[in-house]
Amino acid sequence: MNRTEKHKVVESLHAAWLDSSSGVVAQYRGLSVGQSEELRGELHQAGVSIQVVKNTLARRAAEDTALAAAKPLFSGPVVIAFGNDAVAIAKAMSDFAKKHKALEIQGGVLDGKLVDIAQVTALAKLPSREVLLAKMLGSMQAPITGFVRTLSEVPASFVRILAAVRDQKQAA
Repeated sequence: MNRTEKHKVVESLHAAWLDSSSGVVAQYRGLSVGQSEELRGELHQAGVSIQVVKNTLARRAAEDTALAAAKPLFSGPVVIAFGNDAVAIAKAMSDFAKKHKALEIQGGVLDGKLVDIAQVTALAKLPSREVLLAKMLGSMQAPITGFVRTLSEVPASFVRILAAVRDQKQAA
C-alpha cells in the first residue's frame, strides 16, 4: 500500500468515525476467512460498521473522533466495530465472541470514553433500543388505559344493575 492509498484509508476512516459515537475493539487472531465473513454479515445485519486496518492507520484516523479513546487497544490484529448504537455493537460482537472463541473483545468506546470488557458485556445484556421504547410506551399508556377502563365501567355497572332490577321484577 503506497502513501496516497494509506492517506485515503485514513481519511475515509476518520470521516466514518466522526459520525460514530461508540465502538468495540476485538482481536481476531485465529478466525478463519469464513468466520470473518460471518462476523461481517452479522454486524451488517445489526447495522454496525466494521473495519480491519493497520494499527498505525487506525491511530491516525481516530484523531479528534470519539474512537480516539480506543488508541491503547490498537495493538495486534484488531477488528473495530463502530456506529451510534452502543448496545447493538456490544450485543453483536459479544454474541459472535461467544460462538467463536478466537474473537477476543479488548474493550470499547462509549461517547468518547474508554470502557473495559466488563462494561461491553454489560451493554450487550441491555435490551435493544426498540424493546426499551416499547416498554416506555407501554408505561405511558397504562394510566390512560386504566382511566378509560374505569370510565367505561360506570355505564356497564349501571346497565348490569338495570338488568338485575328487570330480572327481579319479572320473577315477582
